[in-house]
Amino acid sequence: MGTIATRKLKLMSEPQHLVCPHCDAVNRVPAERLREGPGCGQCHRPLFSGHPVELSAARFAKHIARNGVPVLVDFWAPWCAPCRMMAPAYAQAAGMLEPELRLVKVDTEAESALGAQFGIRSIPTLVLFRGGREIARQSGALGAAEIVRWVRAHV
Repeated sequence: MGTIATRKLKLMSEPQHLVCPHCDAVNRVPAERLREGPGCGQCHRPLFSGHPVELSAARFAKHIARNGVPVLVDFWAPWCAPCRMMAPAYAQAAGMLEPELRLVKVDTEAESALGAQFGIRSIPTLVLFRGGREIARQSGALGAAEIVRWVRAHV
């Protein structure tokens, strides 16, 4: 068993499973190709676009459980002023964090069961998942740099 850094380096060199944000197909991508803008083997569209992916409850579980990269979820609602204010910063953070991370959005107004399942009490709330499990949570609006800093502190 190696150090944490050795294990992290090994994980970064292994092929990653990535769920296509367009057709939900699971793709296996060599780690060294992540920065080359890989496309989906099924629909041929880009696996990363530099923008958060809007997820419904039907798509949520697959994206959380099957993505080999950590997934950051923004639980938000259209009526929430801080959520609307944070949306551009979250989109900017997506451009800064992909492809090491997948950023997604869940509208808790439309997907109230997901909000209840994850105990979302205030919005916006960011929840970071790795390997299908929650590893960190942050409530309140953040700027792009703050989102990136918070994520990097927990990944």
